Amino acid sequence: MSDNQSNNTQADKHKVALITGAAHRIGATTAKLLHKNGLNIVLHYRNSREKAQALQQELNAIRENSVILIQADLHLANGLPALIEAAVKAWGQLDVLINNASSFYPTPIGKATEEQWDDLVGSNLKAPFFLSQAAAPHLKKTKGCIVNIVDIHAERPLKTFPIYSMAKAGLVMMTKALAGELGPDVRVNAVAPGAILWPENLDEVAKQRIVSRTFLKRQGNPDDIAKTILYFIKDADYVTGQIIAVDGGRSLNS
Repeated sequence: MSDNQSNNTQADKHKVALITGAAHRIGATTAKLLHKNGLNIVLHYRNSREKAQALQQELNAIRENSVILIQADLHLANGLPALIEAAVKAWGQLDVLINNASSFYPTPIGKATEEQWDDLVGSNLKAPFFLSQAAAPHLKKTKGCIVNIVDIHAERPLKTFPIYSMAKAGLVMMTKALAGELGPDVRVNAVAPGAILWPENLDEVAKQRIVSRTFLKRQGNPDDIAKTILYFIKDADYVTGQIIAVDGGRSLNS
């Protein structure tokens, strides 16, 4: 499963973060920021091998043997414990699990299929749960944390995206439930992005309408999400079971 192994055989001074879906977008931005702040990174990807390798090379050029790659299909729940074990093997520890990988597309009522259900619930809820379960014993050893990437539409459903919205709502509840199940040793929190990255085929009028509904009257960017994740990892020692909306106030605007 692992594309490569670190030369290190023992845990080093750097904390280790596993980021799912880390080859591009929010995952890649988060990997860069955490790496800049001294963490070693396990980059998970499914199909984006070239992007993952390019990011690994970029970060390892900055700090040698600080990033490894792991390829896995997160829908295959039986393989998730092996993914966690491969991540732990690299540096002998796991401090952070970031459940970022996600599927996102419309499933309007009357046209939704069971295959779409399995895909959206699988990537947005099932995989994060079973990854968290497998990672929990290792995170307890390091007093680590889990950060889930949810969505403001977990609370206010997105039109024509019912399955996605339901799956993210489940991930919000999972965040709260696991905070209770894994405390006091492991903290579990979540970030809910708003207008950060646009869906494909969204026209400019729709984009401006969304931005106009934020209190800050501007679009956010992946750095805003990455910085919130970093806060949960480094500065939120007494915070667990919480969801921070990074949306410019949009979720408060009716």
